Amino acid sequence: MSLILVVEDDEKNLKLVRHLLQFKGYRTLEAMTAGAGIELAKAHHPDLILMDIQLPDMDGITALKQLRAAPETKDIRVMAVSASVMPEDRSRILAAGFDGFQGKPIKLNEFLEAVAAMLVKSEGH
Repeated sequence: MSLILVVEDDEKNLKLVRHLLQFKGYRTLEAMTAGAGIELAKAHHPDLILMDIQLPDMDGITALKQLRAAPETKDIRVMAVSASVMPEDRSRILAAGFDGFQGKPIKLNEFLEAVAAMLVKSEGH
């Protein structure tokens, strides 16, 4: 079953996403900082990373750049999950190179469909 890394500093959001994903049968890894997320990604090579944009140590866009720069993580699909849902925020986030975007608060069905679609795409790599 697919392994999904969730990088999220809000405990309630992290718990919600973990429960949703595990309920659907996915395995999860979790990090509350971008730095920890990058280390876990390098160590475990997840099938998908769900990246919050506002994190305590660095923003998700900077973290994405580091993931893309490292040979062992450059091909992992990364979906932004952010409370910044204004169209210009969404455009800026997608332009940074994320493979997808989900706004917060997450809409359960839409979120799970987006995760499933990302995983199908990553298998085709």
